[in-house]
Amino acid sequence: MAEKNWQEGSMLPIAVQAVVCLISAVAPSRAYADGFTPASYIGALDPNLVWEGLIGGIVVCAFLAALALWIHSALRRSRRSQLRRNAFVSSAMNNLNQGVVMTDAQRRIIFCNDRYLEIYGLARSDLWTGMTGYDILGLRRKRGVLGVTDDEFYEKAASPNGLITELPDARAILVKYFILPNGGSVATHLDVSEQRKLSRQLASTTQFLETVLDNVPACVAAKNIEDGRYIFANSAYGRFWGFSRDQVVGKNARELFGPKSADSIEATDRAALLAPEGQYRNEFEVDVDQARRMVASTRIVVRNESNKPEFLLVVFEDITDRQSLSMELESTKKFLELVVDNIPVALIVEQVRDGRYLLANRSAETILNRRREEATGLTASDIFNAKEAKLIIARDEAAIKKRGMITEEHPISTKDGLRLFLTRRATVLNDVGEPQYLIKTHEDVTNRRQTESRMAHMAYHDGLTDLPNRAAFLQALTQMIEACEGTDEEFAVLCVDLDGLKEVNDVFGHALGDKLLIEVAQRFQDAARGGLVARLSGDEFGLIIDGKQPEAGLALAQQLGEALAAEFHIDGRAVRAGITTGMSIFPHNGPDGAALLANAGAALFRAKQKSRGTISLYQPEMDQQIRDRRVLHQDLSKAIKNGELSLAFQPQGIARDSVAESEIIGFEALARWQHPVRGQVSPAEFIPIAEESGLIVEMGEWILREACREAASWPKPLQVAVNLSPAQFMHGDVVGLVHSILIETGLAPGRLELEITEGVLIEDFDRGLALLRRLKALGVRISMDDFGSGYSSLSYLQAFPFDKIKIDRAFIINLGRNPQSAAIVRAVIDLGHGLEMSIIAEGVETIDQLAFLAREGCDGVQGYLLGKPLPIGQYAGLVGRVEAMELALKTG
Repeated sequence: MAEKNWQEGSMLPIAVQAVVCLISAVAPSRAYADGFTPASYIGALDPNLVWEGLIGGIVVCAFLAALALWIHSALRRSRRSQLRRNAFVSSAMNNLNQGVVMTDAQRRIIFCNDRYLEIYGLARSDLWTGMTGYDILGLRRKRGVLGVTDDEFYEKAASPNGLITELPDARAILVKYFILPNGGSVATHLDVSEQRKLSRQLASTTQFLETVLDNVPACVAAKNIEDGRYIFANSAYGRFWGFSRDQVVGKNARELFGPKSADSIEATDRAALLAPEGQYRNEFEVDVDQARRMVASTRIVVRNESNKPEFLLVVFEDITDRQSLSMELESTKKFLELVVDNIPVALIVEQVRDGRYLLANRSAETILNRRREEATGLTASDIFNAKEAKLIIARDEAAIKKRGMITEEHPISTKDGLRLFLTRRATVLNDVGEPQYLIKTHEDVTNRRQTESRMAHMAYHDGLTDLPNRAAFLQALTQMIEACEGTDEEFAVLCVDLDGLKEVNDVFGHALGDKLLIEVAQRFQDAARGGLVARLSGDEFGLIIDGKQPEAGLALAQQLGEALAAEFHIDGRAVRAGITTGMSIFPHNGPDGAALLANAGAALFRAKQKSRGTISLYQPEMDQQIRDRRVLHQDLSKAIKNGELSLAFQPQGIARDSVAESEIIGFEALARWQHPVRGQVSPAEFIPIAEESGLIVEMGEWILREACREAASWPKPLQVAVNLSPAQFMHGDVVGLVHSILIETGLAPGRLELEITEGVLIEDFDRGLALLRRLKALGVRISMDDFGSGYSSLSYLQAFPFDKIKIDRAFIINLGRNPQSAAIVRAVIDLGHGLEMSIIAEGVETIDQLAFLAREGCDGVQGYLLGKPLPIGQYAGLVGRVEAMELALKTG
């Protein structure tokens, strides 16, 4: 400010200096004139005049110089002031929340703020001097942030509503274009994404509420309290009065109805406004179609944020036909009685006061052993014998005393014999809180408990041989160790491998191989003389033998070999089999069941290396097997990176009486490994290694991606099933992985079926269940694989709605020979259908098995009968690649 004042006052010192100079110049001249006479003259001129002219010229020059300095200073001040104004305006414009572009009369850009550049992803360096509005539109079009022509842009942006531009990142920009009086223009660009979103939500909400109200059977309307004009009327309101909504909205009662009806309506409105509760109910008559109708009205005063009455909500219904309501009530009563009679559980209602039965449905006749009409009015003492009546009355009194629900299971004698019932007793209280009625339901759970018992048996027993499975074997080992700890007792663990099973399967088929396994299991049990025999895997058995070791174990191994020496005669064929045995001894070869079993397995591995049919005792040096597995693990890790893995696809079809009728509905994707040295490695060998090492996570991702990519290329929209390992649920984001692969490959989620074992839920039930629910939310299908082969429990099926249950092949291969297997398969099918889940059976290899499953209502089948796991090219016709198949035929 001081500088400014100084600049403004700088002219005064300059003027003063000029005057001083003038006086100084004139004064000497006058002094000369008055007091001094020069000695000579310059030519004919007077020297005084010459001096005065010279001094005057100097003064004028000084004045002009001072004036020039003043003008220069004023211009500098003006420029600085203009720069400050420009900087202020530029800063203000750059901080606007909307983009601004200004042009002159020649459409040249004279200003563009930072917000504009930010909205469209431009940089200041993208602009150049002399750039026009058309140039910047072309730049935006090149960047992909403008989808209209220049003419469309200016035409729509200049309209009152402006132009909405949709950007690739889903933002919406409102552009408005204004022509200035000087021929220039101003365009504003405002991000209205949030406003549009809120507007759509508001419109959606409004539409939803109007739809709801339109579907309400009661007549609903709303009116302004200030002028009594209607602002809303639903469809029922219009139907009652014979008006359309457009005819009602904006009018008052006097303009719509006759005088009497209008008087009644206005009187009711006034009463509602005066009601202290803000609600008013009454009944009054109105004229409708020249007839008097009685309506029951409810009026509610709606207040604004200032708690002042603003709207009046009107709800009413036609109650003219009271008798029709009574008829409806009677009809409803009959309907409820019909429903109660057809409830699949026995229902009895008892009066607490005297214990008499007031109501019993048809299903209760099984419990009562008489017709329900005969039981009405009787007590438990009148119906049952003294002993049963005493027990029933005691339970009833306990439920009444508790005033809540009591649930129990107990047997009840029926005409079909003794059945197990689940009984629930619930007390109903009257208006004063005293027990009035006792409702009892009796549900026959005999079949369910039998099924659960079979399921529990399945969890710990092999479905084919009915021997204990690996889980049961490890449990028995733990019990043996606890019994022998602290004593001198010893026992041996035998791992027995059945030699020749693969050859039998290859030559005679899996059906005969399964029969061989059943016969072998029986001979093992006979030879073990009551000792524990378990089936650990496909052709591997486990045994526990106590006594002096290793003599007792070796003797048992010898007896097992002798038991299998004789030929097996199966289906008219003579089949031979042998065994190779590995043995470990407690406590010398391991402190726990897992170690003993692993060491017996290592001894078995050594015995196989020596020669089939031999017996090997565990030795510490057998740890070499572990090193070998590590080498295989390293090779497997490289195989994933080197592309040695491939996929085979096994078809899945609808269960029909014949293969020709079994329409193919999908394929299961299965991993295969072609080792560069070992050749084809069995999945039974490398999958467990991948599971144990954690490689299954990386491998599973590759399998899932390749399977989805392949299925997405099929002309037919068949399903593809992929197995997920429990390790994939424990490590990494399996939900995110599935989602990203579906997006990447373009496969419809409904075509992907993820097969899981119960191990997913056993490891961490809550986490596994949450992940399954998130996966299902993606739209994919979830299937429980190998149902019945492990720890499968009904609680899992109850906790999560699986889309499909896969019956383990061990139960299918015995169909037609073992009635227990047929019963189990039938129970699983009924269970799945009862839970609204589809059922697919694995390992279907014969027409008889297929026909049985079709008869029992099994939904799908999979097995060698339909097709082996093969490269998808072998099934080109099934997936719709007709051209590829025809080309192969022509060139083949």
